[in-house]
Amino acid sequence: MKNILYLAYLVPLFPLIGFLINGLGRNYLSKTLTGIIGSGSILASFAVSIWLFLQVKSMGHGEVISYFPFINVGNLHIDFAFQIDQLSSIFLLIITGIGFLIHVYSTSYMHDEKPNHFARYFAYLNLFVFSMLLLVMGANYVILFIGWEGVGLCSYLLIGFWFKKDEYNKAATKAFVMNRIGDLAFLIAIFWLINKLGTVTYSEVFSYANIQRLSQTDITVITLLLFVGATGKSAQIPLYTWLPDAMAGPT
Repeated sequence: MKNILYLAYLVPLFPLIGFLINGLGRNYLSKTLTGIIGSGSILASFAVSIWLFLQVKSMGHGEVISYFPFINVGNLHIDFAFQIDQLSSIFLLIITGIGFLIHVYSTSYMHDEKPNHFARYFAYLNLFVFSMLLLVMGANYVILFIGWEGVGLCSYLLIGFWFKKDEYNKAATKAFVMNRIGDLAFLIAIFWLINKLGTVTYSEVFSYANIQRLSQTDITVITLLLFVGATGKSAQIPLYTWLPDAMAGPT
């Protein structure tokens, strides 16, 4: 069954391909073709997500699939790995299912844009979905953080989509800066885990926490730092000030 779940990489791969095609071919693709590529890539991911959900449901438990060594520094070994379980498989359905509907709606909503800007928008949207998928599929905090930063980048790009207007550029910059504050806290939490445990893999971190390899102070500080990271991304007090200006982008 592990070998079957190995195909989970297809879920983020399709939006990544859509991003590359629409991004690199934005000056050559028609709006119709751009919409088909952008929406079709998410639909393909949705189909694979349904299949993964059914596999996990039949198994009754999840699996961690490691693809290749990602970071090897001294005693620190971090794999590029996905964790496919009940929680992540549900989020895959939500992200790709709703994401597909947003893409389809956008073909009409953005239709008045020039073909190259139309393709640029769909490239950003495909990259956004790819980043969200990486975030929820990662089996460790580093892969999650890469997806986390990708989501922040796409927010910046989409808020500042009409970049010729100064107020929109300012709104995008404000969102970028406020999110970086939260992301710095998230990054410190990751370094704290590496320093204390030598790992950032979810299963190992939770196991070490249960056997008290982390002190109560460590657990409290790490939790608060992760919370600050989430505060920035979800626009909660006090890192919420970027959200009203986010309406500058295509809504």
